[in-house]
Order: sequence, then structure tokens, then C-alpha cells
Amino acid sequence: MRVIMFTREDDATAVLPAVSFLDCRVECLAPVPASYAAVGDADVVMVDARGDLMRARALCQLLSGPMDCPPLILVLQEGGAAAVQPDWGAADFVMAEATPAELGARLRLVRVRETSPEPITEDRIEAGDLVIDTTAYTARIRGTLLDLTYKEFELLKALALNQGRVLTRQALLDEVWGEDYIGGSRTVDVHVRRLRAKLGTEYDHLIGTVRNVGYRLDTSDQE
Repeated sequence: MRVIMFTREDDATAVLPAVSFLDCRVECLAPVPASYAAVGDADVVMVDARGDLMRARALCQLLSGPMDCPPLILVLQEGGAAAVQPDWGAADFVMAEATPAELGARLRLVRVRETSPEPITEDRIEAGDLVIDTTAYTARIRGTLLDLTYKEFELLKALALNQGRVLTRQALLDEVWGEDYIGGSRTVDVHVRRLRAKLGTEYDHLIGTVRNVGYRLDTSDQE
């Protein structure tokens, strides 16, 4: 197991003494942009959040958002856990005074959660490389956050909830804009065009057009 710790310290034991009992070495890297690419080869990434929680939060959100990062574990001091929220993007946290047994258990558990397939629910919708979090109102492609408007997000969600099924323009209007909406079906076409543009040329094919009928989200051609 390769473990990276983002910290200003030169030795991980200065942050978390229990790492000296691990079977693997913890590599310390400075929390600067030049170091971020290293996360791609790690199994677990730790973030030293003892001194500045807001900087730690920003780093976690960067690594768990635009970057394809393995599970993140925050290292906290007493009282720091009260500030941690789900939108930080961390998989777990450990106190700086944790015992070797606790640290080892947390490392094993986050790896199990990372490798286990997550169930598809209405809170989390997966369609190939597309992952939609309906509680956080976010959509990501291979971990990259899409900058969507509210209607674009709702349209993408409606299509993803009905993967492979053709939805008529009227059905999408009713679902996203409401049955009382007085605009025409061109509204759907415009938003689909914007969605495809934001998905990019590699993924715009996810939203297919069924001539004279409507649209569907289909990942069958995605490798």
C-alpha cells in the first residue's frame, strides 16, 4: 500500500506517531500544486489538517473534485472533527493521537469502501463515467465537476434516472420545468445542446437523439 501525506512536516511521525507501526512507509509531500499529481499512484492520501482547517478543506475539495484522487483521510487535533462536513470530500478522519490499531483499521476500511461497488440510488446515479449526486446537486465525469445550471442538472438527472429509455420532449418538459410551463419543446433542445457542450466531445454522445421522439441517455457505446 502506498500512502501519501500532504503536510509541511518532513516526517509523518511528527504528524501521526502511529504511522511508525505501519507495514508501509508514508511519503510526506508539501501541499503545493507541484505535488498533487503524485496522488494518482497512491492507495490512500492523508491531509494534515491540524494547523489550518480551512486550507485542509480547500485541498480536500480540490483533490476529491477535479482530480481523480484515492480515498482521503484527514489528520485532526482534538476538537477539529466538529468542523468537518461531507462536502469536504474526505472519506474518513483520524486523530493525531490515534493508536496504531485504530490507524490500521481506518486504512483498511477506506480501501474496502473504495473498491466495493456503490449501489445506485436516487441519491447517487452512475452512468458509465458520469456520476450524479442529487443531494449535493453535482455531476462529475471521471471526477471532473461539470458546471451546470439548475435546469441543466435536473435535465441530466431525469435522463440518467431513465438510462436507455427514450423520453419525449414533453415528458422532459413536464419533469424538469413542470406541467404548467408554457414554453415550447425548443427549450429542451436548447438545454440538451448546452449539456452536450459541457460534457465535451468525448462524452456528448451520452445524450442520444431519437428523431421525432426525444432523447435518451445511453452508455452502451462508452468503454
